[in-house]
Amino acid sequence: MPSSLTVVGSIAFDAVETPAGSRPRLLGGSAVHFALASALFAETRVVGPVGDDFGEAEYAVLRDRGVVTDDIEQVAGGRTFFWSGRYARDVNQRETLQTDLNVFEAFEPKLSAASAAADHLFLANIQPDLQRTVREQCDAARFTAMDSMNLWIDIAHASLVRTIGLVDCLIVNDAEIKQLTDEPNLVRAAREALAMGPSVVVAKQGEYGASMFTADGVFALPAFPTADVVDPTGAGDTFAGGFMGYVAAHATDGPPDDELLRRAMAHGTALASFNVEAFGTERTATVTLDEVTERVDALGRMTTFAPQPVA
Repeated sequence: MPSSLTVVGSIAFDAVETPAGSRPRLLGGSAVHFALASALFAETRVVGPVGDDFGEAEYAVLRDRGVVTDDIEQVAGGRTFFWSGRYARDVNQRETLQTDLNVFEAFEPKLSAASAAADHLFLANIQPDLQRTVREQCDAARFTAMDSMNLWIDIAHASLVRTIGLVDCLIVNDAEIKQLTDEPNLVRAAREALAMGPSVVVAKQGEYGASMFTADGVFALPAFPTADVVDPTGAGDTFAGGFMGYVAAHATDGPPDDELLRRAMAHGTALASFNVEAFGTERTATVTLDEVTERVDALGRMTTFAPQPVA
C-alpha cells in the first residue's frame, strides 16, 4: 500500500506586507504550507480547526493538490486563526502586527481512524502536550517528526523535551535548537538534541539552507539561490512538507537511511525556494513535480565537486 502522512497544526488566514507588496488575506498556517508540499509525494491528511469564514475556495486549494481534508474541524460560529506581519527590506527581519488565535485557542486535535493509522506523522508547531497526545494516538507511525518554537521552549520546556523523546526527527530552526539546549554552538546543540531521543535533527537556517545531524554525521545544503524573494512566510513548513513527503513516498519497512534523508533534504529545499517566490501559498499550490525535480538536479550540480589533493 502507498504510504500515508498525517499533519496536525494550524490552518490560518495571513495578512502580509513585504517590500514586494502586500496581501490582506492569504491562505496560510503551518499545516497548510506543509500539506501543499508533502501532497506532491504522498497522500496527506490535515488535522486542524477553522471557522465559518473558511469556505469552499480555501478547501479547493488543498483538495486540488490532493490533500485529504476530512479531519479539518469546522467550528460553528468561530473564526479562523489570523496572523498579520510585516517584513523589512531584509526579509529575515519580521514584525508581527496582529495574532488572533480564534478557534485555534481551544484546539484539541480529533483524529479519524484513517489519520491515526497513517504510517508517517508530522506534528507542526502546537503546544507540546497536544503534540504528545497526537503522537500517542498514532501507534502505526513508522517515522514521526515535529516542529516547535521559542515560546514553548520558554514556557513548556519539560513538556517539550518529553515530546521530543517520542519522535524520530526534530525539525526546528538553528536558533531554537541552541535555545532548547542552552548551547551556543549549533553542532554541540544538535548533538544534545539527538541525545533527547530523535535519530534525526534538522536545523532550518533560512537563507543559508539547512543542516541535518544523525549518528552517521552531518549533511548540509544551501538554500536554492533565487533572486525573487517575495514572501518567506511558511518556507520552513514547506521545507518540512517536502522532506516528510519524500520520506513517506520512499518508505521501506525499516527507518529511512542516510541517502534517503539526504534526498529528502534536497526536495524540501527545492520546495521552500518556490514558496518564497510568491505570496502565501500562491506558488506552492501550483508547482509541479517536474519543476521540483529540475531544482533538485540543479542543487546536486551546485553542491558536487571532485576533491583533488595538492601534489
